[in-house]
Amino acid sequence: MILEKDYFLTGKINEECGVFGVYHVTDAASLSYFGLHALQHRGQEAAGIAASDGQAITCVKGKGLITEVFNNETIARLGGIHAIGHVRYSTEGGNEIENVQPIMVRAHTGHFAAVHNGQIVNAHELKEELENQGSIFQGSSDSEIILHLIQKEKGTFVEKIMKACNRLEGAFAFIIMTKDCMYAVRDKNGLRPLALAYLEDGYCISSETCAFDIVGAKFIRDIEPGEVVRIASDGLKSFHYTDQIQYKMCAMEYIYFARPDSIIDGVNVHTSRRLAGQILAADDEVEADIVIGVPDSSLSAAIGYSEQSGLPYETGLIKNRYVGRTFIQPTQKQRENGVRMKLSAIRSVVDGKRVIMVDDSIVRGTTSRRIVQLLKDAGATEVHVRIASAPIISPCFYGVDTSTYEELISARMSVSELCAYIGADSLRFMTMDQMRQAIGARDLCLSCFSGKYPTALFSFQSIIKTKQ
Repeated sequence: MILEKDYFLTGKINEECGVFGVYHVTDAASLSYFGLHALQHRGQEAAGIAASDGQAITCVKGKGLITEVFNNETIARLGGIHAIGHVRYSTEGGNEIENVQPIMVRAHTGHFAAVHNGQIVNAHELKEELENQGSIFQGSSDSEIILHLIQKEKGTFVEKIMKACNRLEGAFAFIIMTKDCMYAVRDKNGLRPLALAYLEDGYCISSETCAFDIVGAKFIRDIEPGEVVRIASDGLKSFHYTDQIQYKMCAMEYIYFARPDSIIDGVNVHTSRRLAGQILAADDEVEADIVIGVPDSSLSAAIGYSEQSGLPYETGLIKNRYVGRTFIQPTQKQRENGVRMKLSAIRSVVDGKRVIMVDDSIVRGTTSRRIVQLLKDAGATEVHVRIASAPIISPCFYGVDTSTYEELISARMSVSELCAYIGADSLRFMTMDQMRQAIGARDLCLSCFSGKYPTALFSFQSIIKTKQ
């Protein structure tokens, strides 16, 4: 496995990517461009769009942000009435250009393109099997495995997709586009989000509903776990490739990854984070003057904490939105300077104050320690850290870049030890029951908090056995 992690440099976690699709709408590539803008938070390493005019598929992709890869000329050249797009953060497979999506398949049975969010946990075994049967891979991404499996199966195209999906274990939400059809697919455990909407006389598919708003699409429903939705000239048809399904949406989608204006499996992300903050404050007896949140994913929880506690909510930290990825540097000193480039404390707000600092999670601990120090350097007399999730104690193998115990500080330290490490005056986490209460979804994948995984782990078993 090749893992490219700015996580090691920033102390924050990253999710793999976002996917977006448009079917039977004029200027589909342009709409996909705007949709990917709304999903840019899900991946900043690379972007791509494939478009079809009903006869042929054209693809443009490259490394960088969506605005760096595309301009008016490239969007106009793509055009199309159907399109799929992708923003990438690499977990399985590095950020080589071969791994940038959409992935194109040019076969005698017809060309198609695909975009994928998630991670296949039996990828190593499947790839070895396929290579032994003569398959040749262009990149190291697990997404390519899905396409090889589809091509090797027999039957109609939707039958081939369903047979391939039954070979896959792990997390996947992907869109496949032929010259005149589109297929939206979600894994049987529902680990990654995927939603469907109306758009003019056609349809729209997205990792998050926030992207529908920017293109004027009207939400229909979520793609169900284990479902394949086929969109073609004869309308929308639904197939289920298995009846062995679970509703195990990744809890971190609500806690950290998704935009607050998205609705995932019927739950608004902002509402769940706000409720998490209220739950955190309900039995908290700490004495403080103000509540602040760490931008951006923690602001909703900080508002909820303020509402419940009666303490004023203040903007104590400002995020510099123009730093981009350049702050990620290889040396410790440069990393420390990078935090100050990205976040600034407002001295007039925190000076002389006892501060409640609400954050969504602690992974490596280094970022939390730097932010606490930043606040104290700005004059905060006390910093009490409140985390709107439980301690992360186990690796994730479903598309989040925390794949070893060594990376997770809560796997090595008690809460009191971690409190001392980050320099806080006190530290509290939520319990898993409180997280379930705040999110309110049908069920959740809490494996990174509990160590209990909803699927078999195949090649990753060695990591689990090493810990045990």
